[in-house]
Order: sequence, then structure tokens, then C-alpha cells
Amino acid sequence: MRFENKVALVTGGGSGIGREAAQRLVGEGASVVITGRDAEKLQRAAGIIDPNGDNVRIAAGDIGETGVAQAAVDMAVDAFGGLDILVNNAGIFAPKPFLEQSVEEYDRFLNIILRGKFFAAQAAAKAMIHRGGGVIVQTGSMWALQAIGATPSAAYSAANAGVHQLTKNLALELAEHKIRINTVAPAVVETDVYGTFIPQEDVAGVLDGFNAFHPWGRNGQARDVVAAQLFLASDEADWITGTILPVDGGVMAGRN
Repeated sequence: MRFENKVALVTGGGSGIGREAAQRLVGEGASVVITGRDAEKLQRAAGIIDPNGDNVRIAAGDIGETGVAQAAVDMAVDAFGGLDILVNNAGIFAPKPFLEQSVEEYDRFLNIILRGKFFAAQAAAKAMIHRGGGVIVQTGSMWALQAIGATPSAAYSAANAGVHQLTKNLALELAEHKIRINTVAPAVVETDVYGTFIPQEDVAGVLDGFNAFHPWGRNGQARDVVAAQLFLASDEADWITGTILPVDGGVMAGRN
């Protein structure tokens, strides 16, 4: 198993890509701490990730708030002895025209997406140094690589562009500590996030409309993104650091 005896922290692990990543990590031998804002949701996710409960812990809190990331890292160290892998995944998505964006909404994108990932990576890296190294895999976004008119997302895109550049900077700074860092940049992935800003009865129809947006002919699923994340987290990717990997069904290649 690729992650036997490894300890991982997955932010945003209560659903979607994060929960899938945590479940796959446990299935391949890791022990995992998952974070999220909703403790009940995390508890339900933990039951799916590891029904026995032996190899999963939950750390509830808003990753954009001071101290939350450090508390999650401390839990991993206390419960499982250290930290080897950070899947820096927590984020939000809610398209809105630039001219209508409020300061509060802008701050929310920056705090959860960029501030949260920045300080989660910092706390994780400090713990990884005690293990002689580690791996950070971040969830960025295709929206930080190109603008999509159908989903105006200036604040979201700017925050994720910061995540992408953070990846490159940390690849240089953390190399001496044997810590690799890479980011995946997904296109449209069918997760629960769309139900947070689209009426539930309309979600399926809206998502169906995006299938043709991808040259491969379908939207992504959580498993598509997680497959790339786990490859980057594994020893198979030992010579890969500082890269932004589009996981996008061909969107960045061009348009038909």
C-alpha cells in the first residue's frame, strides 16, 4: 500500500474531493485527520472514511481563522505521532459578477482559500520537518488559469491564483527540508458545492450543461481529482515539486 504508516491531514474533508481523498488514503494504509466547519458533517464523513474509527480523527473549525490549522496539525501529531501528508483542499465556490461582489464576500474567499491554505501549509511543514520531510498537495482551480464567462468568479480566481503561486514559492523554500508541494487545478467537478448556490432541484440540469465544456465530454468526479492528488502525494512523484497540474478533461488544451 502506497501510504502504509503515513499520517495525513485533509482540510475540507467532510465531503466531495476532501472526503474522497481521506477515504482513499485510509484505504491505502494511512491514518487521517479531517477538518471542516461542521462537526456533525465531519462525524458522518468519518464513519464513511473509516467505519472502525481507528484511523480517522476530526478537527472542526473554519480553516480561515487563526489557530484552526495548527490545532488540526497538533491533533495529527498527538493522535498518530506526526504528519507526513497535507491535502490542502478546503475552499468555497460561488460565482458572482465582479461589480456586485462585497468586501465581506471577497474576504471570505481570501480567508478560506488563500489564508487557510497558507497557514495550513506552514503548520504542516513545521511538523513534517520533525519526520525528515513530507508532501503537500493543494487543490487550486482551473478558474485561476483562465476566466470563464459563464461563471464570473474574480475573487475566487484571484484567491486560487495566490494558491498556485504559493506552490511555486514553497517548492523552493521547503526543498531543503525534503518537503514537496504541488497543486491540482480542476475544472467542473460534480460535488455538493453547487448545491450551495444553485437550487437543489436545478443542480443536475446545470451540471449536465457543463459536460460539453470539457473536450473529454464529461464533468469531473471527485475520484478524478483524488487520483491525481494521491499520485502527487506518493513516492511515485518523488521528483515532482512546484507544479500546477490541470485535472480538467482537456479544458486547458483548447476548445473544439
